[in-house]
Amino acid sequence: MNIATINNSIQPQKELLLQHSLYKNVKTVEDLKRFLENHVYAVWDFMSLLKALQSKLTCTSTPWFATTNPQTRYLINEIVVAEESDLTMDGRRSSHYEMYIEAMEACNADTSGIKNFLTDVASLQNIFVAIKKSNLHPNIKAFLDFTFRVIEEGKSHEIAAAFTFGREDLIPAMFTEILRNFQANFPETDLSKLIYYFERHIELDADEHGPMAMKMITELCGTDAQKWSDVEEVSKLALEKRIGLWDAIEEQLMTEKLLAT
Repeated sequence: MNIATINNSIQPQKELLLQHSLYKNVKTVEDLKRFLENHVYAVWDFMSLLKALQSKLTCTSTPWFATTNPQTRYLINEIVVAEESDLTMDGRRSSHYEMYIEAMEACNADTSGIKNFLTDVASLQNIFVAIKKSNLHPNIKAFLDFTFRVIEEGKSHEIAAAFTFGREDLIPAMFTEILRNFQANFPETDLSKLIYYFERHIELDADEHGPMAMKMITELCGTDAQKWSDVEEVSKLALEKRIGLWDAIEEQLMTEKLLAT
């Protein structure tokens, strides 16, 4: 098994995600706000997948020791630099999560939900309890729970699978589609920070991070058939959870439209 085999195996899930009807249902500024207010959880928990990989594949403790694979070490550190301290529109350093929050605030989307959730995560000191106690849609809870279960299990190749095939590999295509709709449907709204965020992701993920992540999977799995099988299973589950997240956002949009009529 190899990258091509995995891509072929998960193609049905990728097609469902990339052709999801959610994209066509983000039609108004209010729809956009709801999308952002729900999608932000995926922007946030992505960073935990990345930091889990950094912890596993580089040395983040003292005394320092060189980890086994310098190439994988480089790939992770390179992605961390861009995701955790990228350049904003006005030249400041910021994580992509913080950039997303700023973009939400610029178009008056509500950031209190994610901020209150993170306050609870910090105070409870147990991500699974925080997810369970939250008022999030069941699909969003399932999405977050899956991410942190994979992290807790602690197998590097499985974390890399969720990161690569569930996130990095899909982001360019998904965000390109969303961006087209935003530009067409909201010309009167200042979406400059949001568009910058999406375009930055497209640039980094399509040209740099996506290929880097694929190399990382190959390095981690090598010729181990079981690891490749694990990657296939986790990748499919990650995509199914992402489809569930999209279903949840669309459900909220449709419910609000019905209540408004």
